[in-house]
Amino acid sequence: MAAAANDPGERGDSRAARWLLAPPSCGDQLPARVPRAAPRRSSLRLPLSLPGSFASLTMITRTTRDPERIATAPGVVLPGVGAFGACMANLTLLGLVEPVRHAIRSGRPFLGICLGMQLLFEESEEFGPVAGLGILPGRVVRFAADPARKVPHMGWNALRIVRAAPALAGIDDGAYVYFVHSYYPVPGDPALVATTTPYGPEFASSVVRDNVFACQFHPEKSQQVGLRLLDNFVRQLA
Repeated sequence: MAAAANDPGERGDSRAARWLLAPPSCGDQLPARVPRAAPRRSSLRLPLSLPGSFASLTMITRTTRDPERIATAPGVVLPGVGAFGACMANLTLLGLVEPVRHAIRSGRPFLGICLGMQLLFEESEEFGPVAGLGILPGRVVRFAADPARKVPHMGWNALRIVRAAPALAGIDDGAYVYFVHSYYPVPGDPALVATTTPYGPEFASSVVRDNVFACQFHPEKSQQVGLRLLDNFVRQLA
């Protein structure tokens, strides 16, 4: 998601405009199902989309594939669900690979979500190997076959916080968040890992480096914990 101020479509509104970078052909997001291990439902109707989540934080959002808007945005969010190779192919086709890399190198706040986290790494074994953006060292691998657990990993699971990060401010160790994925990144540098989550062996469920925070789980489906994370991101744009 990119944040772009002074958009002509938002004249007269005191809130800054925020732009969602949405790679095409990455699949639709799935509705959350809440199992027994999940937090209790609140009486508040919570959004299940990124635009809806940011709107609940009084933040205007737009979706863009425009390299110029990405280049001038004060912050960028890269979401995605689907196949790694298809998303990389479409980012390349639309000329968005270098604008995304430039946004990160510029030091502006950057948030990767689910497949958007995986794309930051060097390569994925999904229908591959397939080269990624190469922002972070490491590769993306599939959960090993195990009769004790299903793949994809789908549902609520806990975060173990191993490194402080601005995006995690106010989020408790052990907080539950929502996952839908069959692949996960293995960072080449353990210092990148912000949280881990158990699913068989523990895997890196979020990473942080400088201005980049990326998570394998879906904040927009993770109730108040997810909204807190998104609010922390918004605060970095001020």
